[in-house]
Amino acid sequence: MRLISQENLWKSKCCRICPAVCFWLMISFTGFAQYTLSGYVRDSLNGELLIGADIHVQSATGSVLDVSTNHYGFYSILLPAGTYKLYVIDPGYQIDSCLIMLEKDLSLDILMKPLHYTTQEITIVSRVHDQIKSTEVSRIRLPIQEVKSLPVMAGEVDVLKTLEMLPGVQASEGNTGLYIRGGNADQNLILLDDAPVYNTGHLFGFFSIFNADAIKNVTLIKGGIPANYGGRLSSVIDISMKDGNNQQMHGEGGIGLIASRFSIEGPIRKNKSSYMLSARRTYVDMLVKPFVSKSSSFYGSGYYFYDLNAKLNQQFSDRDRLYASAYLGRDVFHFRSSENTFQAYIPWGNTTATVRWNHVFNARMFANTSLIYNDYRFSFGATQNNFTVGLNSGIHDWNLKTDVDYYLNPHHHLQFGYDYIFHTFQPSTASGRSDTASFHPANPMKKYAHEAAVYVLDDMQAGERWGFNLGIRYSLFQQVGPYVRVQPDGSGHDDSVFYRRFQPVKTYMQLEPRLIARFSLNTKASLKASVTRTAQYIHLVSNSGTTLPTDLWVPSTYRVKPQTAWEYTIGYFTQLHDQMWEASLEIYERQMYHQIEFAEGYTPSLDDPENSFVFGKGWSYGSELFIHKQKGKLTGWLSYTLSWTWRKFPDLNDGQKYPARFDRRHDLNLVVGYRLNDRWNFSADFVFATGNAVTIPNQFYFIEGVLTQSYTQINGYRMKPYNRLDIAAVYTPKPKHHRFHHSWMFSIYNVYSRLNPYFIYFDQSGGLLQGNLQIQAKKVALFPIIPSVTWNFIF
Repeated sequence: MRLISQENLWKSKCCRICPAVCFWLMISFTGFAQYTLSGYVRDSLNGELLIGADIHVQSATGSVLDVSTNHYGFYSILLPAGTYKLYVIDPGYQIDSCLIMLEKDLSLDILMKPLHYTTQEITIVSRVHDQIKSTEVSRIRLPIQEVKSLPVMAGEVDVLKTLEMLPGVQASEGNTGLYIRGGNADQNLILLDDAPVYNTGHLFGFFSIFNADAIKNVTLIKGGIPANYGGRLSSVIDISMKDGNNQQMHGEGGIGLIASRFSIEGPIRKNKSSYMLSARRTYVDMLVKPFVSKSSSFYGSGYYFYDLNAKLNQQFSDRDRLYASAYLGRDVFHFRSSENTFQAYIPWGNTTATVRWNHVFNARMFANTSLIYNDYRFSFGATQNNFTVGLNSGIHDWNLKTDVDYYLNPHHHLQFGYDYIFHTFQPSTASGRSDTASFHPANPMKKYAHEAAVYVLDDMQAGERWGFNLGIRYSLFQQVGPYVRVQPDGSGHDDSVFYRRFQPVKTYMQLEPRLIARFSLNTKASLKASVTRTAQYIHLVSNSGTTLPTDLWVPSTYRVKPQTAWEYTIGYFTQLHDQMWEASLEIYERQMYHQIEFAEGYTPSLDDPENSFVFGKGWSYGSELFIHKQKGKLTGWLSYTLSWTWRKFPDLNDGQKYPARFDRRHDLNLVVGYRLNDRWNFSADFVFATGNAVTIPNQFYFIEGVLTQSYTQINGYRMKPYNRLDIAAVYTPKPKHHRFHHSWMFSIYNVYSRLNPYFIYFDQSGGLLQGNLQIQAKKVALFPIIPSVTWNFIF
C-alpha cells in the first residue's frame, strides 16, 4: 500500500479536474487506527486561502463525511486508516477530486483552479453542504465575482448594495445602512478583517466604504448567530480582504464616472509572503473646478472621498502565519464663500488596523489571535471673520481576541475563545476661538468602557439525520472612569459623583445561549431551527431615518441599559434538478428589549445626549423565500420577504405601538445573469418594496397669526411603493496580450427613471392676509435614470 504524498498527489492524475481520469480503488481499512488529515485550501493561481470551501470525504465502503474550511482556510478531519476520495467544492472554482491513502497523519494543502468565465458556466453562491448538511441557518456567502457582475450605480461596485438584494435585508435608496429582520442599522456587526466598522458610508451614505477590488469574501448571517460572534443584536456581515498574490505580481483597476481605483499585489517571497495594496478616489471635485467661475458662491468648495487598503502576510513555518492589514477611508467636504468671509471644513471616516497570528498547535487544533485598532471620527470646523468653531465626535477601540478550532472527531468541531475591547467614546465635543479668547471644555464628556466575552460552541453531528450547533457566550460590559455622574440628591439639587481612572461606574453581564438544530429529510432537503439570545452594549442614536456621519455612538451607562434580543427561526432548505436550483423558506420572530430613541421634540445640543433618550421595546416577524438558479447560461435568484416590524415606547406615540421607519410589508428582488458568449455577459435586477413609514403633519392651523401644524401618529403615513429596474452588460474584447485583459461595463440604474420618494416636505405659497394661502405636499426623489460606463483592466 502506497501513501500518496502531498507533493506527488498534485502531480498525479487523481487531482485533475476531470473525474473520469480519477480511478476509484476499493480496498478495506487497514485497521482501527485513526489519523488526521489537515491543511489549507488555496487558490492555485494566487495562493489566496479559501474560506468555507467544502470537502467531501468518501470512504471505500461508500460512507461520506463532510468538513468545511474555517474562516482562515484551514480544515481538519480525523479518519480511520484507509483509502479515501476527496471532493473539494467552492463557488467560482472547478470542482476538484483526488485519491489519498491514509496511513499516518497527513498535512495536505489543496490547490483549487478558478473557473475561466469565458469557457465555463458559473456556480454562484451556495453548495449542498452549506444549505442541506450544515448546521448553519440564515447564512449566505457571496463570492466577490458575483458582486462585481451585478448592475451598479455610477460605475461603483458596492458590496452592501448587493446584500440588499437578499431576503430579510432592507435598505433605503441613498443609504448604506442595512435593516435586517427588524433590527436598526447599528445592530449589525460589520467586520473588516476582524475589525468592527462603525460607519459604512461614503457620500453621506450613497456608497459603501468597501472597495470590491480589495475584498475576497463576504458572509452574511441574518439569524442563528453562532456563539463566536457577539456585541450586536441583528446580524453579522463578515468581510475579508485579499491576502495578496504569493505567486506573481497582479494588478487590476477601473476608471468610472465618479471614481477610479487601482490595486496591486504580489509575492515578497514566493509561496511564503505577499502584499496587497488598493486605492480608490473620487475626482469630481477636480473635474468640476476648472469650470466654476471665481465669482460663483461655490468657487473654492468641493467634496471627495478616498479609500486605502493594505495587507501583508508572512508564513514562518507550516504552523505559523502572520497577517497585517489596514484600512483608511475619509470623506472630505469643504466650503468657502466667494467673499472668503465664511469657510467650513468637514472630514470624517474610519481607520482600522489588524495584526493576526495563525498557529497550528497540532493537526486537530488551530488558533487565530488578533490585535485590532479601530477609530471612527467626525469633525466640523468653521471660520467666519475672526470667529472659529469646531465640533468633534467619534469612537475608538483597542481589541484583543483569540479563536480556537479543535476538531475532536468527524462529528464534533469545537470552537472556543475570548474577546476584549477597550472603548473610548467622544460625543459632540465643541471648541471655539474669537481673536485672543478661546473655549475648550474642561470635561469633554468622554466615556470609557471595557467590553469582554468568552464563548464555547460545539458543531456536532448526531447520527445520519441530526446535526446541532450548541453554544454559550458570557459577556460583560463595564463603564469606567474618569467620569462625572450627575444625579439628583432628593432636595431639588444635583449631586456629582467623581470616578477615578479605571474605577468602575456601572457593570452589566449577560448570558447568551445559542442553539441551532438540523434534521435531514433526505439527501436533498432538510429542516433547520434556531434559538439565539444576543446582547448589545453600544448604541448608535440618530435623529433621522438614515445613517449619517453626525450620528453618535454611546455606551451603556447607569441610564442606558444594554439592548437584548431573542430570535427564533425555522427553515426548509432543498436542492432540485441535480443542484441546478436551490430553494429555502424561513420563518422568524425577533423580540428586542431596551431599544433607544430620542424623546419627542428633541433638538441637538451640547448636553450629554443620553439625557434626551427614551426607552422601549421592539419586535419583528415574517417569512423569507429564496429561489436560486445556480447553473447554466442563465443564472440568478428571486427573493421575497413578508414582514412586520413594530416599536412601542411609553414616552412616544401615547404609549401605543407604531411601525418602525423601515417596516415593509413586501420586499421583492429579482436578479438575473446571462452569459451570451465569450465576449458578452448581461445582468439585470428588479426591486419592488412597500413604501417607507414616515411621520408627516396632518393638520395646519393658526395660533395668534403663526402657522402651526399637528402630526399623525409616529410613522402613520406610507409613501408610495418603491420599484426600480437596473441593467448591465459587460464586454470583454479578445486580449491582444496574454498578460493584459480588459473589459467595458455598461450599466443603467433606474432604467425607466421612476422618481421614488425619498422624503416629503410641505411648500407654502400666498399668504393668510391675502386670502390665497396654499400648503402643498411635495416629494423629493434622489436618483432618476443614471447611465454609466466603467473600463476595467487586469494585468
